[in-house]
Amino acid sequence: MTETTGKKKLPPAVERFILNWGDMGDQWGVNRSVSQIHGLLYLAEKPMTAEDIADTLGMARSNVSNSLKELLAWDLIRRVPILGDRRDHFEAETDIWEVAQRIAAGRKEREIDPAIAALRACVAEATGDPGISPVASKRLKDMLAFTELVDRWYVQMLKVPRPRLVALIKLGEKIANLLPSGRSRSGSD
Repeated sequence: MTETTGKKKLPPAVERFILNWGDMGDQWGVNRSVSQIHGLLYLAEKPMTAEDIADTLGMARSNVSNSLKELLAWDLIRRVPILGDRRDHFEAETDIWEVAQRIAAGRKEREIDPAIAALRACVAEATGDPGISPVASKRLKDMLAFTELVDRWYVQMLKVPRPRLVALIKLGEKIANLLPSGRSRSGSD
């Protein structure tokens, strides 16, 4: 964990999960502390204060405060009022499907949408520019088409009811067998 001064003892499986969740978040470009706090709150049986989180993970209170703000912005945690306690308490969304959907929506908003806008601008700028080779122009158009296709698929999947989405995921490659044979994998269908 980060800044491990005076942390509370956690069960080994919980500590391992928090550490691994932090590592995965780090690999996905999310601050390790943010991911560790999310992991702790995800497994917590009751809402926790920022002080509880700082003590449990051995993190600086300022680091916890900033990380909580980021998790609130991602809508992965929420403030929970506790009768008789003026401090803010926090709990994580525990429906893993909802967590995955919120993370995907956040990544789409922060990464895919700006990428599509940039690619559209590049394609528009390249159109009619004699300095752009036909190869570069085609690759820009292909990348834009691919990114827009993935974006449309994502938006469509948001509308699929969860039970049907679960069934679709469980089908895996079997679903491909229902489709007519097409061109090779390298072709753009």
